[in-house]
Amino acid sequence: MSIDKISHIISQSIQVKQDLLANNHLIQQIHTVVEVITKAFQNGNSVYFAGNGGSAADAQHLAAEFSGRFYKDRKALPSEALHCNTSYLTAVANDYSYEVIYARLIEGITKPGDVLVGISTSGNSGNIVKAFEAAKNNQLVTIGFTGDKGGKMKELGDYLINVPSNDTPRIQESHILVGHIICELVEANIFG
Repeated sequence: MSIDKISHIISQSIQVKQDLLANNHLIQQIHTVVEVITKAFQNGNSVYFAGNGGSAADAQHLAAEFSGRFYKDRKALPSEALHCNTSYLTAVANDYSYEVIYARLIEGITKPGDVLVGISTSGNSGNIVKAFEAAKNNQLVTIGFTGDKGGKMKELGDYLINVPSNDTPRIQESHILVGHIICELVEANIFG
C-alpha cells in the first residue's frame, strides 16, 4: 500500500507541473514577472517576500536566492523575507494584530518601485492581503503566488501566479519551481 501511495503522490506532483507547463497564460505571466523583477533590481529597488508557515519558508528560500546567489558568484541583490525579525513579529502581533505584521513593515521600509511577492496557497491569508493593500499605498509592484482560484490576492495583485491545483503540498512544490525559474532568469538577465 505505501509503495503505491508514494508513486501516486509523485504522479500528482508531476501532473500539477504538466498542467502548469500546458498553461500558456501562466508561462507568459512568469516571463512578465521575470522582466518586472529584473527591471526593479536594475533601478535600485528591492524585492520583498511574505508568507506563512511553509510559504514563509519558501519566501525565505527565494529571498536568499537573490541576496545570496543562485548559479553565479555575483553581487548580492537586495531581497529579504519580511518574517525574519522575530522580535518585530511578536511585538506587532501582540500589540496590534497578526494581520498587520507585514503591512507595517511595508509602510516603514519600502519605497515606490520595490516589489512584494506574497505567497499564500489559498490567496486569502489576512496578513498577505493587508500587505498587498499597504504595498499599493506605497506604490510597490505586487506579485501573488497562490493556488488555482487566487483568492483575494487575485484582485489585489498586479501579477498572479496561480498554480493549477487546490492541494496545498502540490501548490507549494510548484511555487518553489516557479520561484527557482524566476531567480535563475533574473540572475541571467542582470549578470549575463
